[in-house]
Amino acid sequence: MRNPKTQERTYVMVKPDGVHRSLVGEIVSRIERTGLKLVAMKMFLPTKDQAFEHYAKDDAWCEKIGSGMIEKMKREGTEPEKTAVEYGRGVLNQLVAYLMCSPVVGMVWEGNQAVGIVKKLVGSTEPLTSDVGTIRGDLTIDSYDLANLDFRSVRNLVHCTDDPAEAQREIDIWFRPEELMKYKHINERMLYDVNLDGLTE
Repeated sequence: MRNPKTQERTYVMVKPDGVHRSLVGEIVSRIERTGLKLVAMKMFLPTKDQAFEHYAKDDAWCEKIGSGMIEKMKREGTEPEKTAVEYGRGVLNQLVAYLMCSPVVGMVWEGNQAVGIVKKLVGSTEPLTSDVGTIRGDLTIDSYDLANLDFRSVRNLVHCTDDPAEAQREIDIWFRPEELMKYKHINERMLYDVNLDGLTE
């Protein structure tokens, strides 16, 4: 019987900037090399409803984000013109607009610790502070400061699920159950077969 840990799934999306910079292959290749199994992949243009459902941010999130923006404005000597929630909603609207501006590539990956492995590979949300060797750290130069100056979302190439509990919710937004492939990947024998039977002739 297979260990359910080896079947953990995560959702990954190459965002518009990753698609336009022709980095889809590079991103897929980096994830493939870990040994995770690709079980679904497609290119599509997100709808507004899908984008809002994907981000799933409420007024509490908007308040938190907006409060941080207001604090920064005050430190820099600027008087805020909106409430924290209004600033936060503006950020959310920019995230949605960014996701809808161009086709994206969505993927589902499967394997032991799939969420954690991909998060480590992708790097932190801000490219500037992502570690060398990560997708965001190596392949883009955007930063929060630059994005905030233009009041836009940071262009960080790729989205990945933050938490195993969120993975299925995100997968359900972008994929129908029949689009998820079930197959035995040859790498699974080396990674998960306890006895390593049949590896030699």
